[in-house]
Amino acid sequence: MTPRGIPLSPGLSYIDLNFLRQPKAIATAFVHASGSVALIDPGPSTSVDSLELGLRAQGLSLDDVGVILLTHIHLDHAGATGILVRRNPDIEVFVHERGATHLSDPGKLVESAARYFGPANMERFWGEIIPVPEDRLHLLRGGERVEVGRRSFEVLYTPGHASHHVTYFDRGSGIAFVGDAAGMRIDGGYVLPPTPPPDINVQQWIESIRQISALQAHTLFVTHFGPAQGVETHLQTLATNLRWMSGLVRDSFNEDATDEERSRRFGARIRREMLQRTEPALMPAYEPTAPLETLWFGLARDLRKNQVEVKSGTADPGAQM
Repeated sequence: MTPRGIPLSPGLSYIDLNFLRQPKAIATAFVHASGSVALIDPGPSTSVDSLELGLRAQGLSLDDVGVILLTHIHLDHAGATGILVRRNPDIEVFVHERGATHLSDPGKLVESAARYFGPANMERFWGEIIPVPEDRLHLLRGGERVEVGRRSFEVLYTPGHASHHVTYFDRGSGIAFVGDAAGMRIDGGYVLPPTPPPDINVQQWIESIRQISALQAHTLFVTHFGPAQGVETHLQTLATNLRWMSGLVRDSFNEDATDEERSRRFGARIRREMLQRTEPALMPAYEPTAPLETLWFGLARDLRKNQVEVKSGTADPGAQM
């Protein structure tokens, strides 16, 4: 598949990064208007070639990029940022203040990702990860406006999936760029809350869903994958699925099993549920960015931090993050 820019609204498009040769796994949105080009979540370093091909299809190049807006710093969203800034040192990077340190010094981020995805997968999935100079970072808290060309993006702090997650809302087009705060949905399939360790917070996430709903956006742009209409139904389904998944994990604490055994059973249960609403051919687009078995650990960590009574099991792989 040759990457190309897919229109969202005048001056707004997105690119399928064809991550690991898998279509509809990771999307990067971009603004191209009034001589300004901005990327929203440029994706991993392994997909930079696809990103550049998609821009070229619009008569643009990576050298035209002046701004990167990050919803959060997980490697499937932000891993290429350092590479892009090295190529063009004038790029300005907007990121929540809680995530900025891990862009300028990504060592702990890489260690955390290696525990989650496994050391053997790091190079194949994410490629080269290098620091972003601190003087290129613009720190966000939520409540700001970021101007790109003639567009004004409202910044909404939306933790839950990550403590440093933000949403960018373009009121002119009615599109909210939600990263992972609105979950994953491939071609109208299952609305999956990605719940990796270490900082899933279900209560915060539910509140973030309410805040996104209050924007009254016409469209949600979901990194995994693409534009989603029927915003209220999507968000309500996400909240329902998030609560249900957390309940499965809480119930699993009563099983006489290790955490690894609990996570495998959880993954199998989620997979069965997803296949009732998703074509089997679409399932590979949900993974490997959200391996189903490992989603158990993020929810378990959240429950344990909130002092849910549990039986002891094998240590949570996010405990050191």
